[in-house]
Parts: sequence; C-alpha cells; structure tokens
Amino acid sequence: MPTSEGAGVAASTSGDLTAANGANGLASRRERRVRRKAEKQLRNNNSAKRHSINLWLLIVPFLILSLLFSYLPLFGWLYAFYDYKPPIPLSESEFVGLQWFEMMVQNPAQLRAIGQVLINTFAMSGLNILTSFLPLIFAIMLNEVRAKWFRNLVQTLTTLPNFISWVLVYSVAFAMFSSTGMINELLENLHLITEPIKFLDSDDHTWLKMLLWNLWKGVGWGSILYLAGISGIDQELYEAAQVDGANRFQQILHVTVPQLLPTYFVLLMLSVSNFLNNGMDQYYVFQNAFNTEHIQVLDLYVYNIGMGQNSLSLATAISMLKSLVSVGLLILVNWLSKRTRGESIV
Repeated sequence: MPTSEGAGVAASTSGDLTAANGANGLASRRERRVRRKAEKQLRNNNSAKRHSINLWLLIVPFLILSLLFSYLPLFGWLYAFYDYKPPIPLSESEFVGLQWFEMMVQNPAQLRAIGQVLINTFAMSGLNILTSFLPLIFAIMLNEVRAKWFRNLVQTLTTLPNFISWVLVYSVAFAMFSSTGMINELLENLHLITEPIKFLDSDDHTWLKMLLWNLWKGVGWGSILYLAGISGIDQELYEAAQVDGANRFQQILHVTVPQLLPTYFVLLMLSVSNFLNNGMDQYYVFQNAFNTEHIQVLDLYVYNIGMGQNSLSLATAISMLKSLVSVGLLILVNWLSKRTRGESIV
C-alpha cells in the first residue's frame, strides 16, 4: 500500500511535470508567435522592396527620355567654341574658344540686337506671368456653373484651342484679321472704315496681340489643373463655412482660393524659371517684315541666327547663355519660395 508521504511526493512530482510541460508549451507558443511575427515582417519587407522596385521601374522610361532629349543634347554646346560651318565636321572646324561670347558683348550692333530681343522676351514673359492668375479665376467661375452640360461645353470649347498647332492658329488669324479677312470686310460693309485695318501686317501693339492669342489658346487648358484641385477640396470645409453663415462668394474667397494657392505658386515658380523660354512656334508664324523688331524673342532670334544666317556657333553660344540664366532663375525662385513660404520645388 502506498504511504501518504509517497502519494504526496508523487503528486508533487506530477505537479512539477505539469508545470514544466505548461512552461514548455508557453515557451513553445511564444517562440511560434515570434517566428510568425518575424516571417510576417520579412514578407512585409519583401513586399515593400518589390513595391519600391516597381515604382522605380515605372520612372525608368522617363529617365531614359530625359537623358536622351534633355542631357544628351548638351554635348551640342561644344559648337559654341568652334567656328562650325556645315557640312564640315566639327573635328575639322577651327577651335575659337570664347570668340562668339566676346562678339556678343563687344560688337555694338550685335549688342543692340540682343538688347531689343531681351526687351521683347522680358515683355512677353512678364505679360504672361501677370496674367497667370486668369486660368485660376476661369476655373473658379466654371466650377460655379450649376448646369453641368453647359459647364462641360464651355470647358471643351476653351480646351480645344490648346490642341491646335500655331500654324492653324495663324490660318484662323489670317482668315479673320488680314486686310481681306472677315473682320475688315464686315467693318467695310457696315461703313465703319474706308480702308482695311492692318491687324497682322503692322508693328502696333505686337506684344498685346501675342498675349491675347496666347491666352485664347491656353486659358482653358491651364484651368484643368485648378479644376482638378477644386474637386479635391474637402467638402467639410464648405459645410463648416456654411454653418458660419458664409455665402457663396465668401466660400470661394476663404476656402477655394486658399486651397488653390499652393498649386498657383508652384506653377508661378515654373513660369518664372522659364522666363527666357518663350518658345518660338507662335512668334515664328506671326512674324513678318513689319513686326520683326517687337516680335523677335530669344528663341526665335536663336533660330533666325542659326538657320537664317547660317551661324550655328553663335546661335549655340546665345542658347547656352540662355540655359545658364534659366537655371540661375530657377535656383533664385526656389530659394525665395523656401524663404517666404517655407516650401520649394527642388
């Protein structure tokens, strides 16, 4: 017969074994949890790594395009240091160093021509920047139209000119505003004028005319970005303004405009950094013997020097200086934005 002491020892031993087994089971479960947590963390890390690689792969085509069309052409700056005469290869052309750069500042005629071109460039870029708020206002006004079909119609009609080339725009301008165009014929038939008004073949108000054509072509397109910004504004802001008793105009003034200002400032900074880059398409098609003095901007001047006067090296030198000044303007504007608004784009 087992004694009570032996039974106690057996019970104690069994309890220790049970406790040991329980402790071992608890430790085993803890290890499994730790292992599962580590495996989950590893899977998350691998998933995040694959996601990052996929994102990088998405931008690879654009990096290649930027390399091919933005950085590779910079090797063409070499032509600014040679007396290049096509079709003679560059390797057989005479190396002239900074001769073309010195010519720009030492030749009075060249200096006057570049001065007038810079005035035209500054004037047209300045007018474009001064009117850069118009797409924002147009987008706000368009957003306030309650009839959806009318809003879509206006947006479509104002966006379409952006997809028309400047050659076709000039064709429209010629059909309407030439000496035998629709406007002059209408005014003559109404006996308001006796001689055709020279809208196109004169140098009067050239900057203003170019600005108006540029606005006609670009305001609708420029408003799309602001319309997208308006659609992303939190509706609770408008509801809070309504609770405070704000009317529609006050909601625009205190909710819509402040929400769109960051987008406007980013676009404004890009416009200022492109101050010297007016492009040449518009001015090339509208230029003629009458308005050459006030329509010739820097890009068109470089084209006329290079292709018209067959002086590719001088044209490259001017274009090179323009690019360097543009980079300087971008750095300056970015620094001013960071100091005044605390935000920058670079």
